[in-house]
Amino acid sequence: MGSDIIFMHAPSVYDFRKKPIFYGPVSDVIPSSPVFEMYPIGFMTISSHLEAAGFRTRVVNIAVQMLQSDRFDAEKRIRSLDADVFAIDLHWLPHAHGALELAKIVKKYHPDAKVEFGGLSSSYFWEELIQRPEVDLVMRGDTTEVPTVRMMEALKKGQKDLSDIPNLVWKDDEGRIHNNGVTYSLESLDDIIFDYGDMIRCVMKNMDIKGALPWYGWEKTPLTSVFTVRGCSVNCAECGGSHYANGKVVCRKAPAYRSPEKLAEDVARINSYLKAPIFIVGDLRQKGMDYADRFLKAVKETGADNHVVIELFNGANTEYLNKVDRAFEGGYSIEFSPDSHDEEVRMALGKGYTNDAIEKTVTAAFQSNCSRMDMFYMNGLPFQTIDSALDSARAAKRLWGLVGKDDGLFIYNAPFAPFVDPGSRAFEDPDKWGYKLYARTLEEHRQRLDNPSWKYVLSYETKWMTRDDVAEVSYDAANILAEAEHSSGRLDEEGLRLRKERTENARSVMHEIDGIMKIADREEREAKLWETKERGTRLANSTICNKNDLDWRTGSIYTNSFRIAKGLIMRK
Repeated sequence: MGSDIIFMHAPSVYDFRKKPIFYGPVSDVIPSSPVFEMYPIGFMTISSHLEAAGFRTRVVNIAVQMLQSDRFDAEKRIRSLDADVFAIDLHWLPHAHGALELAKIVKKYHPDAKVEFGGLSSSYFWEELIQRPEVDLVMRGDTTEVPTVRMMEALKKGQKDLSDIPNLVWKDDEGRIHNNGVTYSLESLDDIIFDYGDMIRCVMKNMDIKGALPWYGWEKTPLTSVFTVRGCSVNCAECGGSHYANGKVVCRKAPAYRSPEKLAEDVARINSYLKAPIFIVGDLRQKGMDYADRFLKAVKETGADNHVVIELFNGANTEYLNKVDRAFEGGYSIEFSPDSHDEEVRMALGKGYTNDAIEKTVTAAFQSNCSRMDMFYMNGLPFQTIDSALDSARAAKRLWGLVGKDDGLFIYNAPFAPFVDPGSRAFEDPDKWGYKLYARTLEEHRQRLDNPSWKYVLSYETKWMTRDDVAEVSYDAANILAEAEHSSGRLDEEGLRLRKERTENARSVMHEIDGIMKIADREEREAKLWETKERGTRLANSTICNKNDLDWRTGSIYTNSFRIAKGLIMRK
C-alpha cells in the first residue's frame, strides 16, 4: 500500500559516494556524519498530526541508507516508492545540494506527485525554491503541523485552489506561483503531538527500520529529544535560530513554549518506550525560573528514570543544578556552548556572561552530580582573531584543572558551520559583523557544497581570518586542545600521539587538495582528487577530536523491544 505523504531526507551532497570530497572537521561535534544524515524532529510531529487525521505517512532517510551500503541505489529506491506528496526537508542549509537533487529524482519517476519543501532554509529561500521545476509546494514557518494537514486534506479532495492554506507557497495547474503568506504561527506548543510511539508504529507498519533511522548508528547508541520551545529569546549574531532570525524567516514575534507539565509528559512518554537518554532542547530557564521549577517538579513526579541532557544558554549555580540533580532519577548531563573564551567576542555575539560565570558553572556542575558536561568552542566567529581562537583551546587546560580528571568534562573546538546561517544578523548585515560572504543565494550555497575540500565549501571569511586561516586554526586548535587534555591527565601518551597524527594527516590531505586545485587540466585534476578519496573518507569522522565521546552508551534499541511493546500497548 502506498503512502499519502513520504518525508524524505537527503545527504548533504548527492551522490557523495561518487565524488572525491574531503569533508574535514565540519561535523565533528554533532551526532551525524559529514553527510548530515540527521533529519529534523518536524518529521515526527508533522507525521503524528497527519496520522491522527487519517493519512498514511512514512519517513525515508535516503542519506542513512546511502551510508549503510555502497550498493544502495537511491534512484531505484525512490522509483519503488508510492506517494501523492514527497516532502523533502531543507531545514539546514548544508542540504542545499542533496535535497534539490532528490527532488529532481522524485519528479523523474513520479511526475504526477507533488514535491514539497519545508524547514527554516526553505522558509528563507522560498522564492528561489518555488521557481525550480522540480518543486511544487513550499511550506513556510516553524509550526506547520496543522497547515500541512489542511494542505493534505485539500489535495485529497482534488482541490485546485490552495489559497486558503496558511503559510503555503504553491503553483497552480498553469504554473503560476501563489504565496499565501506566513499567517499561522503558534504562540504555545501544547497542542503539538509529540510522541515517539507514532514513529515506532509507522516504522512497524512500513517494515522499514533502517530507512527511518534518525541518523547512522542511532539504533546502537540512541538519543531522543523533547522541545521546550520554538523560537528563541536570545539574539546570538551568527545563529539562524536566534530571536532576530525567527522574526525575519518565520515571522515569529516571540518564542512559543511547551508548558512545563506537557514537557514532563513528553519525557515520561519516551521513558515508557525506550531506556535512552533524553535531550531537552532549549534552556529550561529561558522563560524564567518558575518554568524550570514547575518542570523539574512535574518530571520528578512522573518517576521517569532515563538519563536526561539539559542545555545551558548562560551560567548556572549550584542551587539550580542541585534541583536538576534531584529531579532526574537516571542522572543528568549538560550541553553548554560559550562559542569563544574571548569575552569580547562572546559579548559581541550576544552571549552576555563572563569567563568567571563559565568557570563557576563547571565547578557547580560536578559538585551537583553532573555525569558529563560538553562544552563547545568555534573558529571563524565575528571579531575573532587567530590568537583569540587559539586562546579558546588553551583555556581548556584551566577548565579541566577546576575538576577531577575523572569528571566527565568534554571540551570541543571546531570550525564554525560551513555557512553563515541565513536570516541571522551576521548574514543580513555582514559588513557590521566583519564577514565577507561568498554565497548569498540558495544556488550559490548549493554550488559551494560540490567542492572537493571543506575549506572551499566555507561561504565566508572575516576581517580577522581568511578561509585559509579558519582551516589552519581549526587544526592548530585541535593540537593545542589535545596537549591540554594530555597535561590534565585525561589523555595518555599514545592517545595524544594518535590524536595529533590524525589531525596532521587531515591537514596534509587538505594541503594536497590545495595543490591539486591548481592543475589546469580538468581530467588530470579530477584523477588526482580521486587519489585522495580513500584517505579523506577515513578521516571523515573524528577528524580533530574523538567523536565517540559524544555518545551516551545505554544499549541499543533492540534491547528495548519488550519496553517498546509494553509502551505501545499502554498508550494505544
